[in-house]
Amino acid sequence: MSSRVGVFESGGGGYHTFRIPAVVSRGQLVLAFCEGRLHGAGDAGEIEVVLRRSLDGGASWLPLQVVSAVAGKTCGNPSPVIDPVSGDIVLVSVENGADADELSLARGTDPVDGRRVFVQRSSDDGATWSPTVEITAKVKPGEWGWYATGPGHGIALRSGRIVVPANHSSVPVEPVEDLVRLNGGHCIYSDDGGVSWSVGFVDRNDGGEINANETAVAELPDGRLYFNARNHQGTGPARVHAWSSNGGLTLDAPYAGIPEVTAPGIQGSVLCLPDGRLLLSTPVDPSVRRELTVFVSPDAGATWKPALVVHEGMAGYSDLVLMDDGTVGIFYEAGATSSFATLRFATFAL
Repeated sequence: MSSRVGVFESGGGGYHTFRIPAVVSRGQLVLAFCEGRLHGAGDAGEIEVVLRRSLDGGASWLPLQVVSAVAGKTCGNPSPVIDPVSGDIVLVSVENGADADELSLARGTDPVDGRRVFVQRSSDDGATWSPTVEITAKVKPGEWGWYATGPGHGIALRSGRIVVPANHSSVPVEPVEDLVRLNGGHCIYSDDGGVSWSVGFVDRNDGGEINANETAVAELPDGRLYFNARNHQGTGPARVHAWSSNGGLTLDAPYAGIPEVTAPGIQGSVLCLPDGRLLLSTPVDPSVRRELTVFVSPDAGATWKPALVVHEGMAGYSDLVLMDDGTVGIFYEAGATSSFATLRFATFAL
């Protein structure tokens, strides 16, 4: 591991807490996004999408920038991707009323406070950003309540298609005791550089074993897409995965559990290396968020084995990125007494 650099420190810059890391890189440019939570550590409340940029491969970082902020709103779940055609940085994120919590959003709320989806872009390496453009009507059917992009980066396929992994919940048509059971994974995609968007596959498991939630994606050497998701309160393994042979339009088969990967019920990140190996980052303690570990798969996700412990102590969400020199960058939550006291960046080689 390279030296671990603190990028966001809780309590800094007028923010109570920073969470939900997402990262992309090009050459020596590294863009580290997260949620800047103004008044508390929770998922609700006034939250802004913030960014720090590095021009030297993550060794040093420019001051914090606010990319998306609306008074009285939660702005979050940044999912960035670099458009290979224009070179623009495309950022998809979500907004909802600051006082709305996930359960109320899952039940369905009015359009003003409900979960809405936006896109914006930068043509100058993240120095400035366009205003947000709402794409909710294109990517969120009316029967969906909760909606989350990522968390983590999206990808640009070799075809030029942009794919952003996401998850949603179906609004119950009648009262139900367990709203979690109405979760499902999906993706959205754009074939014109992030201008127009459509919904790709939609997965929903109503049984008790698998409940696909926060989702990550990678493109395999053979062109298939590999989706890896959190199994949110399902009775099966903590992580689940699926493959798509048509650019994310449908899944080849429903999500299935990954028995060899343990996790405490948390987001993870995936990345395909140039040599075809697939990486997955997640804490591995099944009961508490700690011991952030990178797993490696030599066979397109069919099997996994641990390869590197990034952080032995408390650790949370993470995002993997391929660096210009062939090493791997990881932007992650960690701390001594909290799994998200700081957001750190480090690089490693396998």
